[in-house]
Amino acid sequence: MTPQPSPSAGIGSLAPGWRASVERALLSDERLLGFLDIDLDPDRRFSPGLLVLTDGRWLAWVGSSPLVETDVRRLQHIELHDYGSLSELVVQWADQQTTRYPLSATRREAARAFVEQVERFLRGGLSEDLPPDARCEKCGGPLGPGGECPECHVSDAPPAVRSIMRLARFARPWAAYSALGVALTITSTAAALVWPYLTGQLVDDLSARGPDVRSLIVRSLLGLGVASLVACVLGWARTWVLSWVSERISADLRVATYRHLQSLSLTYFSGKRTGDLIARVSQDTDRICYFLSVNAIDFACDALTLIITAIILLWIDPLFALITLAPLPIIAWAVQIVRNRLRGGFAAGGRAWGEMTSVLADTIPGIRVVKAFAQERREVERFKSANQRVLDANDRVNQTWSLFGPLIILLTDAGLLIVWAFGAWWVINDRLTVGELTAFALYLTRFYGRLESMSRMIAAVQRAAASAHRIFEILDMPPDAPVTRTSRSIGRVEGRIEFRNIGFSYGNRQVIRDVSLDVRPGEMVGLVGPSGSGKTTLVNLACRFYDITSGAILVDGNDIRDLKIEDYRRNIGLVLQEPFLFYGSIAENIAYGKPEATRAEIIAAARAARAHDFILKQIDGYDAIVGERGQQLSGGERQRISIARALLIDPALLILDEATSAVDTETERDIQLALENLIRGRTTIAIAHRLSTLHKADRIVVLENGQIVEVGPHQELLERGGAYARLYQAQLRDVE
Repeated sequence: MTPQPSPSAGIGSLAPGWRASVERALLSDERLLGFLDIDLDPDRRFSPGLLVLTDGRWLAWVGSSPLVETDVRRLQHIELHDYGSLSELVVQWADQQTTRYPLSATRREAARAFVEQVERFLRGGLSEDLPPDARCEKCGGPLGPGGECPECHVSDAPPAVRSIMRLARFARPWAAYSALGVALTITSTAAALVWPYLTGQLVDDLSARGPDVRSLIVRSLLGLGVASLVACVLGWARTWVLSWVSERISADLRVATYRHLQSLSLTYFSGKRTGDLIARVSQDTDRICYFLSVNAIDFACDALTLIITAIILLWIDPLFALITLAPLPIIAWAVQIVRNRLRGGFAAGGRAWGEMTSVLADTIPGIRVVKAFAQERREVERFKSANQRVLDANDRVNQTWSLFGPLIILLTDAGLLIVWAFGAWWVINDRLTVGELTAFALYLTRFYGRLESMSRMIAAVQRAAASAHRIFEILDMPPDAPVTRTSRSIGRVEGRIEFRNIGFSYGNRQVIRDVSLDVRPGEMVGLVGPSGSGKTTLVNLACRFYDITSGAILVDGNDIRDLKIEDYRRNIGLVLQEPFLFYGSIAENIAYGKPEATRAEIIAAARAARAHDFILKQIDGYDAIVGERGQQLSGGERQRISIARALLIDPALLILDEATSAVDTETERDIQLALENLIRGRTTIAIAHRLSTLHKADRIVVLENGQIVEVGPHQELLERGGAYARLYQAQLRDVE
């Protein structure tokens, strides 16, 4: 790790590879204050880069891009986000733009030191050159746009329009259909606005005296009929096309969100509630779909109606139009007040709904445990409490909304009252005809009616924006398994695994410390040690569920970070302490890693896993449904199916994580026989709680506090009388 400089550090502290580049970039009177070596490009591929802070500029060499220079006065805020195996430096600028610099976990500590340097500079050096009215009264730092301090006030709620506009990229594949929908919206709205004009003409025709009055009336009536028919057909076509498009946008959004979830590491899921994620993918995307297919269409029609109606009113009588539109500023003010209150209300409602869904996701799969401990009443109370939070959040929104609706109606009625008062007076004075007044009143009725309808759009926009924000919280989360630019496919590996001075941390907690281990092809290595010693973490690192923070893991001499993850993991078979089966048939679960497997291959794998006999006892045999998480089967049966699942893919590397610790002795014997078939000819790393199961291991590795304390065969370790011997004797005493 390159040591980071203090604010007074100079060029000499830089790595030789970067020194010449920085020397060429620095101005004669410019002072270097800090720098950070980064190792990922924006696509999260391994590539050397450098960030430099001077007293005048921010310099960035990232990936293959040329040097980017930015005036340091535009720098407002910097923070470091940790995502397990990946970190991200987020820099916010004065124009509300954000730059993100991903870096691997090996650069995390250096990044923290760099962030502290930049923050000290923002609090001190930058503020000295600013006038008092440009500094925060609380912390003395520079103020951002709108006079807000990025240090003291950072809003949690994103602007609604920005969140909605981010959905535009999902609409691009359907741009042609969207354009057709817009054209239909314009024409259908224009057709609907012919009615008031023709109605005004009809009223004047009825007041006329002359030989052509009958033909004029017939012409007006025919015009009204044709306008209604055209508006109906165009309205149907518009609704169908835009609804069709919105459903596909929503479907693409669901797929993109779920696909991105699959790309995230275990670190992300360990900090999330299952119910909340389900609510985001299902409920929030459905809410966005409803907004696009119903609310957005209505809003577009209302907006066009307002624009066209205002033009027509000004064309009929400009002065009269300005008088009748007098309540508009008050309505606009009320809309702004309500919008700000609804934004936070809907965000709180979304969080409360996610919490309630999480209760369901906890208790329904765990209903057996709930009933076993007679906790039904407690879980009902927990659900009622979560449901009450949803109710309270909705009540706060409804309280604001219930006042807003009647206020808009009152202002609308005031506008219509002005129309009739001034219109009647002007008709008496022959300034307007009765038909013109009638048309004016009908247009204004539609105008204020659309305005009242648009006011309801505020709630829909804020609700959809809150849902979009929750969706983009997932989509903005970067996968924390970076790859190199030369990431390559790999076929079947021989099976040599080398842990070379590796380290790993969960946040600030060091879990693995300088572990080195060389596992030969076909060798079986057992991992033992007390709880929390790092056994499971070590195999998770070998599977690249997490990335190491230091050192390297090599397979057949290749750093696993240089390999395509999917190809590498196809070489791994995993058997867990608590095997997870999906809802479906036994055959489908065995073939999960190889969906194209034939029935003969599935049966052969089941025979080798000693599962064939109990499967045939099922009523439907291999087509028997295992139930939710395999609850129709016993623990030993589920374990043997998971062994068959691993056998079917014929892995070169095998990971056994406490595969027999949760079963009885007789079942353990059957599983051990199945495991012998699975282990044969494969490199195996086995975590074992029962040390007696590791007698056949070629070597046993003893871990304590994230470090290897002993390595050797079972008998040799017993004779040493060290940590392994103490664990073994303790288990013998427990058995006695």
